Amino acid sequence: MKDFRFSFLVTFVCLLLAGYWGVRSGMGLFSALVLTAALGVMEVSLSFDNAVVNASILKDMSERWQRIFLTLGILVAVFGMRLFFPIAIVAVATGLGMVEVSAMALAQPEAYARHLAANHASIASFGGMFLLLVFLTFLFDAERELFWLGRIEARLARLGELKTMSVLLALLALLGVYLWMPLPPPARLSVLSAGVSGVAAFMLVNSLDHFFASAAKDEKAANMSNTVNVAKRNGVAGFLYLEALDASFSFDGVIGAFAITRDVVVIMLGLGIGAMFVRSLTVHLVRRGTLDEYVFLEHGAHYAIGALAVIMLAGIVWRVPEILTGLVGVAFIALALISSIRYKKSGKTEGIMNVPPRKPGI
Repeated sequence: MKDFRFSFLVTFVCLLLAGYWGVRSGMGLFSALVLTAALGVMEVSLSFDNAVVNASILKDMSERWQRIFLTLGILVAVFGMRLFFPIAIVAVATGLGMVEVSAMALAQPEAYARHLAANHASIASFGGMFLLLVFLTFLFDAERELFWLGRIEARLARLGELKTMSVLLALLALLGVYLWMPLPPPARLSVLSAGVSGVAAFMLVNSLDHFFASAAKDEKAANMSNTVNVAKRNGVAGFLYLEALDASFSFDGVIGAFAITRDVVVIMLGLGIGAMFVRSLTVHLVRRGTLDEYVFLEHGAHYAIGALAVIMLAGIVWRVPEILTGLVGVAFIALALISSIRYKKSGKTEGIMNVPPRKPGI
């Protein structure tokens, strides 16, 4: 429980604040506590795959950057993505100032929620494209040697030798969504722009990560003395990537939270609890070496991310129940866990289709 002590402390504080707000706002103490707890559980259930993917990145970062992710990162997650960002979206959409929108969120939550929901398509487009590229980059990783789905996955990984394959497929998916959208031209253009922005954001953060990693290798080969500084810069790139990934996951959660309550304060506190536990779970997976022990968890999490990206993009055209998002993620993680246990017991290098690891030329 050591890795979750801070999360329980944050939960206690958030529940105290929720109880105070419930009494002060007239919602009621019990209702505020129940709703806050429900939102926290919802956030954790929807973002478990996010924690697994985060852990696969965080394990290569120093302990210092792991602490920064758990402290500074949670401030960005709670106040940045769960509070400031939705207010900024409504401010841009309505032409009002941040102060006016903040007042609207507190005094007229129904109107605030309506404005936020009206921009759901653009939000889903940005987040869906970013997550889709996370999945496709993993799927088309030509350097992978262990495959969950056997030869099918191995052959798909070979496509990674074409460096632009993931971006090409993502843009084709965005074009398909654009053509199928039953929205007026201005809204269609907004969705298209948001999707392209999601692609650009992923390419920027991913390029920074590759740049710093390459610089570290070059300096190590040259036996230069400032390798530590390069490692720090690489930690910055990894931190930015993790925050962008968390942001993409949080978009749909913020919108879905309004189906439970319209109270912005309760939403922020509840999602903050969930975000804190997701971060603690990430650090726990890293420190316990869980990904090394259960080798297909990372695979399952990436497939869950791919499914979430598809759901977010499909949600632009059709109404997708929020519970489906959570169930799909849990299903992929459960299957990956079962496959990992089978793999560990067998002692063989095989995926769930009993296919040996890739050999040169496959």
